[in-house]
Amino acid sequence: MGRAVSTLKAAVVSNNTSLARRQLGELVDEADHDDALDVLAQVAAGGSSGSPLATELLIEALDRFGTARHAVRRFLVDETAVDDVTQDTLVTVAQSIGTFRGEAKLTTWLHQIARNRAVDHLRRVRAADPLGEDGREPGPAPGTAARMSSLVASRHAVRQLLDELPERYRDAVTLRDVEGLPYAEVATRLGRNLNTAKSHVARGRALLAALLVSRGEES
Repeated sequence: MGRAVSTLKAAVVSNNTSLARRQLGELVDEADHDDALDVLAQVAAGGSSGSPLATELLIEALDRFGTARHAVRRFLVDETAVDDVTQDTLVTVAQSIGTFRGEAKLTTWLHQIARNRAVDHLRRVRAADPLGEDGREPGPAPGTAARMSSLVASRHAVRQLLDELPERYRDAVTLRDVEGLPYAEVATRLGRNLNTAKSHVARGRALLAALLVSRGEES
């Protein structure tokens, strides 16, 4: 483990958010990326309650480094499906990080999750519109991301939990999933580019899922 990753670990363990985020942003080597993911996952899963900061930074790193998307692309080709299943994968990681035991690398655990979510996606597609019934190819079916949108919009408990998200993610999820604004409008309202707005919604949804699990509110 390099010095930068060691500093990141120390910052996360001491709950020094600004230093941890700065250290994560300065990691450029791919080996450091993998080590950082392992460290963040271990801290997030450790103890009786884990570390919310480690979970937040883990989801951010999986998205920023492209690790989750790369894992999903091993099983799917269509970019729309990749987008949806990457979101599903991030949500699952956030929900189940407490089960990570560190016996294998985080990326190995992640690839199994990505595979499972890809299989789920393909099953939903086939169930929604089996090939041959109307002569069309199967269309997309709602996955975890869509269900999260519905959950956010319909449950008072989730609205309360939104207040616990970091501001950058809370505002994005609120505008997209509570107010129902299109991504372009979310980006305009928040003064962010479109890709950043989409990433912040995805990360916010995943962190919200983790909060639901920790409070026993998941459905």
